[in-house]
Amino acid sequence: MNKILESLKLDLLHTGHVQLDSNWDYDNVISPFSRIYLITDGNAKIFHSYEEVELKAGYIYLVPSFTYSRYKCDSFLNQYYVHFLEEIGNGLSVYDIKDFIYETVATDFDIQCFKRLVELQPSMSLKNVDVKKYDNQDSIEFIKKNNRLQSAAKLLETQGLLRLLCSRFIKNEKVNKTLIKSGFSDVLNYIKEHLHEDLTVSDLAKNYNLSADHFSRVFQQKFGIRPSKYIQTVRIERSETLLLTTNNTLVEIADKTGWNTVSYFTRMFKKINGKTPGQFRKERLSD
Repeated sequence: MNKILESLKLDLLHTGHVQLDSNWDYDNVISPFSRIYLITDGNAKIFHSYEEVELKAGYIYLVPSFTYSRYKCDSFLNQYYVHFLEEIGNGLSVYDIKDFIYETVATDFDIQCFKRLVELQPSMSLKNVDVKKYDNQDSIEFIKKNNRLQSAAKLLETQGLLRLLCSRFIKNEKVNKTLIKSGFSDVLNYIKEHLHEDLTVSDLAKNYNLSADHFSRVFQQKFGIRPSKYIQTVRIERSETLLLTTNNTLVEIADKTGWNTVSYFTRMFKKINGKTPGQFRKERLSD
């Protein structure tokens, strides 16, 4: 399995040091890139991968790509940050083949890595911390293009530092290795990123120049589930997350997860969970 890591490609998007305040308050963030934070002072909270994490000074944190996440700072937070793209062979993500922890104590060497990245790439700091200003494909493509113009020495050192920081969070191999054989695993990330839209199997199939039936058969062979069922499953999971971690209304949640109407959302949610979204939220939050 470790041989696959030899093809790991990392592209730095942003790095810098910043002090944040209560304006750092974002919901429903699903970025196509990963984040690593080193907290130097203050505190805040983030939510991703079904976990709420309190950001504390002296720790480093990982937020994987294509995960629903929330960010909230009540007072202030000083942090170093690194945003990067990662890919292994055929469009796979390293998160498909390895399990990760999301928090660990920062070592002196970790701190040196962050500081060196900022020193090495001073032009890659964020000009605006508003996620909507930089979390878009045009911005990412522009940065990737500029990366290719860097000197070989700077590029290799940057990638080496990114690898070192990523290695701090790898836990072990995933048991399920199905995705490694996939030639179009990027479709899973596409579904997660566009979950709020009217996703259809026909539309997904067009991206691969396949008929809807052919696409469905291949998808099931690769992932062991029909694409329509997978979309429904992800929508239910994200709906559960929003019900338990936000004050969003059912209308807002239905809109954010692509159910279109509250009645359809309620009907499908009850079919899967045996209770309505409202009952689910009330029971789980009263535990």
